[in-house]
Amino acid sequence: MPHTLNFGHTRHNCLLPLIIIFAKAPRPGYVKTRLGLEPETAALIHADFVRHTLQTVCQFHEEAELELSVDVPCPSWQEFSVRRSVQGEGDLGVRLYRALERGLSEGYSKVVILGSDSPTLPAEHIRFLLTSDADVVLGPTVDGGYYGIACRKVMPPMFQGVRWSTANALRDTIVSVGRCGLSYAIGPEWFDIDRPEDLMRWHNDRSQIRKRATGKQP
Repeated sequence: MPHTLNFGHTRHNCLLPLIIIFAKAPRPGYVKTRLGLEPETAALIHADFVRHTLQTVCQFHEEAELELSVDVPCPSWQEFSVRRSVQGEGDLGVRLYRALERGLSEGYSKVVILGSDSPTLPAEHIRFLLTSDADVVLGPTVDGGYYGIACRKVMPPMFQGVRWSTANALRDTIVSVGRCGLSYAIGPEWFDIDRPEDLMRWHNDRSQIRKRATGKQP
């Protein structure tokens, strides 16, 4: 069996977890292309998704270290005081594993990686990822993927055979994690925004949030 990488507190004895947001730079033509919008509009919406995700994650600033990891260097979202990194080369599995291993090797007790396609993700869903005792915790989306993953331990083959960007991504990851002998837990489900109908739900959710904030909820 491949060696399990579980660095825990071995290097810096850090008791805090690390939360990393994976995001793409808001470049027209490279983000949210399935929404059917003009490239510039899609890029602006994507930037807003990341901003909302950062706002939610910043609620945990006293409980975790925070990081924004982008696909290419960019100056966006400088209003947030979080450390930044670049994901590097490789498919999503390679990039996820690299970030998880790095965080654990730095001594963080757990590493949580969140995508930026679920901007209305409740803080309680993130807290489940943070507090579960399983080696690997997955936050599922309604389309068969997942909005986040949290790890106390990692193993190199844990993402082998995962069919990314399909309805099988979550199922494939569960199978691969189990094959590695790691324990896993599944968190509460949420939705991500990839298609026009998802965008409509995003607008509806924002309207409900505004009503609650202003006390106008019926």
